Amino acid sequence: MRITETLFPLLTELNKNNNREWFAENKPRFQREDKALKLFFNEITNKLNTFDNIEKVKIFRIYRDVRFSKNKQPYKTNRSANWMRAGAHRRGSYYLQLEPGGSFLACGFFQPNPADLFRIRKEFEMDDAEIRKILNQPAFKKAFDGFDISDQVKTAPRAFEVDHKAIDLIKNKNFFVAHYFSDEEVLSAHFLEQVVYHFELVQPYFNYMSEVLTTDLNGVSLLKS
Repeated sequence: MRITETLFPLLTELNKNNNREWFAENKPRFQREDKALKLFFNEITNKLNTFDNIEKVKIFRIYRDVRFSKNKQPYKTNRSANWMRAGAHRRGSYYLQLEPGGSFLACGFFQPNPADLFRIRKEFEMDDAEIRKILNQPAFKKAFDGFDISDQVKTAPRAFEVDHKAIDLIKNKNFFVAHYFSDEEVLSAHFLEQVVYHFELVQPYFNYMSEVLTTDLNGVSLLKS
C-alpha cells in the first residue's frame, strides 16, 4: 500500500485556491484521496498493533477552525493522523503529517500537561543518563537526532538551576522526536515500511517515559492496582 501520486498535486492546488468555491468544484477528487488515505492510515494502525497497542487513530479533518484565528483560509493544506496508545500505563503518541515539501512524523509528548512536564524535567534533573543513552543509540540518533528544540524556555524553568548539567533537556517544553521525508520518499513504494520502522524505533523511549510518567519521584507506581 502506498500514497497516491495524485495527493500532493491536489494539496498544491488547494494551497493556491484555498476557498470554498474551488473546494466544492473539486470535492469528488478530495473524497477519492480521503478514502485512499484512510486506508493507508488504517494499515499503519494494523502494523503498529504488531508491536504496540493502539487505542484509536484520529484522522484530522481538512477543514480549519477559523473562529479564533487571524488566518481565515477554510482548509488545511496537509493531511495528518495521530495514533494514541492504549491503557494508562502506555504513554506517548505517534503522529504523521503529509504535505508537499513538508512531510514528517513525530513521536512523544507535545505540549504535555503541567504535571507531566514537571515530572519529566525532575527525572532528567535527578538522572539524565538513561534518556541520553536512548537518544544517542546509533539507529535512533540517525533517525531523529534528539528532541525537537524549537520551543524552550530561555534560561531555566522555575525551580531548576540554570547551570544544571541536563539543562539542555530540562529547558524543553516538548519532548518529541521527528523525522522528515522528501516528497519522493512519501510517494515511494517503501514509505509505509519507513513510517512503521521509525515508529518501532521509539519503543525504548516510550517504555522509559511511560515508566517515568506512571511513577512518583521515589519510583512508586501512580496507577491503581
